[in-house]
Amino acid sequence: MSQKVKLRKGLNIPLKGKAEKVFEQSTSAVKSIALKPTDFNMLTPKPAIAEGDKVKAGDAVFFDKNHPEVKFTSPVSGTLKQIVRGDRRRILAFVIEPDGQNESVKFEVANPAKMGREKVVETLLNAGAWPLIKQRPYDIIANPSQTPKAIFVSGFDSAPLAPDYDFILSGQESDFQMGIDVLKVLTNGQVHLSYNGAYPMSKIYSSVKGAEIHEFEGPHPAGNVGVQINHIDPINKGEIVWTINPQDLLIIGRLFSKGVFDATKVIALTGSQVKAPKYYRTVLGANVASILAGNVEGDNNRIISGNVLTGTQIDANGYLGFFSNQITVIPEGNDYEFMGWAAPGFNKFSAGRTFFSWLMPKKEYEMNTNTHGEPRAIVVSNQYDSVLPMDIYPEFLVKAIMAQDIDKMEQLGIYEVIEEDLALCEFACTSKIQVQKILRNGLNLMYTEVG
Repeated sequence: MSQKVKLRKGLNIPLKGKAEKVFEQSTSAVKSIALKPTDFNMLTPKPAIAEGDKVKAGDAVFFDKNHPEVKFTSPVSGTLKQIVRGDRRRILAFVIEPDGQNESVKFEVANPAKMGREKVVETLLNAGAWPLIKQRPYDIIANPSQTPKAIFVSGFDSAPLAPDYDFILSGQESDFQMGIDVLKVLTNGQVHLSYNGAYPMSKIYSSVKGAEIHEFEGPHPAGNVGVQINHIDPINKGEIVWTINPQDLLIIGRLFSKGVFDATKVIALTGSQVKAPKYYRTVLGANVASILAGNVEGDNNRIISGNVLTGTQIDANGYLGFFSNQITVIPEGNDYEFMGWAAPGFNKFSAGRTFFSWLMPKKEYEMNTNTHGEPRAIVVSNQYDSVLPMDIYPEFLVKAIMAQDIDKMEQLGIYEVIEEDLALCEFACTSKIQVQKILRNGLNLMYTEVG
């Protein structure tokens, strides 16, 4: 049964630089793309091809050592230019140079409901679309040998400067429906789709069949799928659910309707340092240099693949993350300011009422990466709880993880959260605790000890 949920806890961060609803650029401008194993948790990559080998879109580039059936395929046709390695020869990226031919491996075009679950899973694995599906707990690639109790799709993103999925998905109703049909085959439970109740439901969601629709309204993190799971069907010990992003669901839909691995994406270029924030048509893992060229102010900037809370820092010649749907550019915070926190702070945003800016709730801010302080001892207060609309105690969970108390971690709800769910806690933290890093260490420990 569908639900209407209105959240009061949370925090919207009013950054400058929201993308104008205008499309720009095409996939032909992409100079190179990179598949980065570092985008995935608990993954040990093994190359399937060597440097210099040619590939078509849909050809395997590497696979998971622990699950060889999980393949990662090229989004474009071209040549594997380089396998980038780091310390101890750890593989950081597979860089592919497109040839502009757009040749693709052909896969079966069929109705997923008639194919059966085994054949659908096989097609997703062979095409390299399986890694688009993530599993909770642990935020890892879904295990194809398991069946989730439910699959969740958050139809909106409430993170700072997040892209508008209603705008991105418009006109692609058939591919989106095909993606939902695929998900229906993969679970014996429900497929849950949530939309932003602050706006009328878009056509692409209202026309969906086979999914249970839920309305969520409230500040960030209302758009986080983890928050939605917590309010619709919480995860208990021993249970698993799968999640997928709406744009990634389109890729799966195109696979079954067109028979090709078409990894075309629309991303939002955002941030106060962007001259003309807008939307760009590109491809999964694309090099961002051509997107940023001539459209960024200043030289001392932080370029982020993703949003400011959970994204990954890249350089001006870096690559879009596997799950990223936006690029954010903000000033670096490596400069000193006169009086610091003692100044009135009319141009500073605060999660509390540290500065007078709380008197201007509609003002947008040009924020940098300065943390305005050094790490301190963790203090149990209402600070984390005020921005987390979930039925857990975040401060106590963080302390249990730091103590490596597995029993306490289970009791305090570690199976229900991943980094993005506690990102606001880190932003609001007076003690400057690296909450997301601590949580990832805890999730990795749980995965190793409990599985």
